[in-house]
Amino acid sequence: MKCRFCESPLSQTFVDLGMQPLSNAYVATDSANGSEIFYPLHARVCGRCHLVQIPQLELPENIFANYAYLSSVSESWLEHCKCYAIEVAARFQLGASSSVVEVASNDGYLLRFFQGQGIPVLGIEPADNVADIAIHAGVPTMVRFFGSAVAEELVASGTRADLLIGNNVLAHVPDLNDFVRGLRILLAPNGVITMEFPHLSRLIEQRQFDTIYHEHFSYFSLFTAMQIFAAHGITIFDVDELPTHGGSLRIYGCHAAQLRGRSKRVDAVLANEEEQRLLTVDPYALFAERVRDAKRKLLEFFIPKRRAGCHVVAYGAAAKGNTLLNYCGMRTDFIDYVVDRNPIKQGKLLPGTHIPIMAPERIRETRPEWILVLPWNLRSEIANQLAFVKEWGCQLVVPIPDIEVLA
Repeated sequence: MKCRFCESPLSQTFVDLGMQPLSNAYVATDSANGSEIFYPLHARVCGRCHLVQIPQLELPENIFANYAYLSSVSESWLEHCKCYAIEVAARFQLGASSSVVEVASNDGYLLRFFQGQGIPVLGIEPADNVADIAIHAGVPTMVRFFGSAVAEELVASGTRADLLIGNNVLAHVPDLNDFVRGLRILLAPNGVITMEFPHLSRLIEQRQFDTIYHEHFSYFSLFTAMQIFAAHGITIFDVDELPTHGGSLRIYGCHAAQLRGRSKRVDAVLANEEEQRLLTVDPYALFAERVRDAKRKLLEFFIPKRRAGCHVVAYGAAAKGNTLLNYCGMRTDFIDYVVDRNPIKQGKLLPGTHIPIMAPERIRETRPEWILVLPWNLRSEIANQLAFVKEWGCQLVVPIPDIEVLA
């Protein structure tokens, strides 16, 4: 196996999470007795560019063409995107003559905030089912996988992006070099790219192993992201550290010829990564044992409770939850069911574990003693939604970075 960016041989394991199904391959109940495909979930780190990655074991079309994730389900995420759209439009003076293009635009949730400011938009989204939601909501959307070929088509038709956005898409790209090359082609001469992605520094520090799954091909530090973009003529001139998804970065890029000054925030994040020794092998080599310890502690927490006859359910049929449950071997012998607000997932089974997915109202009907919060990055939002469970003494548990019972 070679690095997908620099093509160096990959020999250093980051973490091996065993054989797992695709995290968003939810199972129809009438297919419960059918076969599922399990793939190795083994992340490695490149000793040259320090990109953490897993191999591409399935075609992107089979992963993303019909997708179960809707970004607009989370209220806190929508508020995050609304604030971003207002701030970035003001900062870069975007208006009616500007063009905002989002790659992997999902159901159009973000672009609507630009439309509300009178700014023309275009979404590019490979999943037919979620792109249809955007189109019906009045958000122009191209249903394609983005890469250099799509970028050249758009430029030939007269489209260039003054603001080119990619939120939580960079990790989903198997061909990084073609993708970033396409960003450069599509970006207007004086345009700006913003990309958000979970920060590898936080993944390691907070033991966020459940954010590793087959749909996420790569995991980025700022150091590595800057190398990749620079190789294709894009300079990263600013960065924001964000609380979203357990700790993310938003990078700001432009054509290298623009010669924008680099902010002190870039240097500060790079200095922190160097202090964390992300440019050495040490933190990567130690991570696997920290993950095994997290698994043991989670099982030790719930085994006595199940033996005592307590009912345990889960909240959020999230991809990260599927990684955690499959790695820890927690199936219906541990978890009675999981609830999710996304109607696309309700009535199906979690991949691998076959835990049934129900509407949130099920919690009030069954009154469990414990709720395992799988999307721990939304813990505050979920705790507010589930405040009513205190009526019968139910308690919420988050598993990452350490087991914590919420007050």
